[in-house]
Amino acid sequence: MRRKLPARPNLEHLRTQAKTLLTKLRSGDAQAAQTLIEHLPEASGLTPEQVRERGFRLADTQAAIARKTGFSAWPGLARHVDRLRNMEGTWRFLSLEVDGQTLPFAMLGESRMLIDGDRFRMESPEATYEGIFTIDVECEPQRIDIDFIEGPEAGKRCEGLFQLEGDQLTFCLGLVGSSRPERFETAPGTGHALEVLVRADSGRPAGVDGGKAPVDLPVAVAVTLSGDFDAVMTPTLEKLQGEWLPLELLTSGKPLQASYLPYGSRTQIGVETKVVFGGQTMVHAKVRFHESACPVEVDYMSLEGRSVGAVSYGIFRWDGDDAVFCVARAGEPRPTDFSCEKGSGRTLSRWTRKE
Repeated sequence: MRRKLPARPNLEHLRTQAKTLLTKLRSGDAQAAQTLIEHLPEASGLTPEQVRERGFRLADTQAAIARKTGFSAWPGLARHVDRLRNMEGTWRFLSLEVDGQTLPFAMLGESRMLIDGDRFRMESPEATYEGIFTIDVECEPQRIDIDFIEGPEAGKRCEGLFQLEGDQLTFCLGLVGSSRPERFETAPGTGHALEVLVRADSGRPAGVDGGKAPVDLPVAVAVTLSGDFDAVMTPTLEKLQGEWLPLELLTSGKPLQASYLPYGSRTQIGVETKVVFGGQTMVHAKVRFHESACPVEVDYMSLEGRSVGAVSYGIFRWDGDDAVFCVARAGEPRPTDFSCEKGSGRTLSRWTRKE
């Protein structure tokens, strides 16, 4: 779904563009005539003088604006923008089902979706996601493509379906890396999520700008770092192989709700680790351990999203059979202890092996 609309498109603004285009055309503006030649089939092949003599009307300049922005006709553009306007506001979750598993309602109470035009921010206890979405209201069922700009899935896209009925909004999404669903349902192993939301506020939410893209590392740096991470297995890496379940997770001093913990996992295969919560990949990275340091040092190199190649530094210890990590944000100094105060930017996590 490739559209060339401005951020937060406004139908009145687009109507004004069409009126302005018609005025310029009638005044002899060459660029206005060229716009119709390029985007209106009835004007294709005409000279600018012939376009002006043809007597095109407002409906024609509206059609040209529609085709210029990626729509076949003005009514389709109007339906698209109208649907975006109707989706605006603050939304609360009624239910969430991932891979056929329904998450308890208690997990959803603090989560919400804020939509402003084609920009969104999804806030939940485990993470905040921001980005831009594109809809196609000409399909049945209607489609949505979501591009994540900021948050754990930055740089990724998921494709899905959506349905708006008054103040209820339903999404069925293929989580990143999964195919677009064909129906509003999920099943084990599909990588699909079914979300039902209800509008809590119809007002335009403040501060929803789609997020800011993280700064990419130069490709040469990422390649160099990748080689450094393909090291021989260490005793700690050997012991960490397999699947682990979270016992505790704090981000900048804020603990993840206990009810969310059963829906998380950490998998270590070779030097690659992946942390997933509720079907969403929070971390996918190569890791290396410096076991001669005290405490043991651990480095993560991101393998996905716009931050691919970025390195985060942390420390590690065994607490009995539990694995404990304290990791700083990418670009910040390595922690010297296992503290995780508010505003520190650190993530402190404790894991136990899955039986």
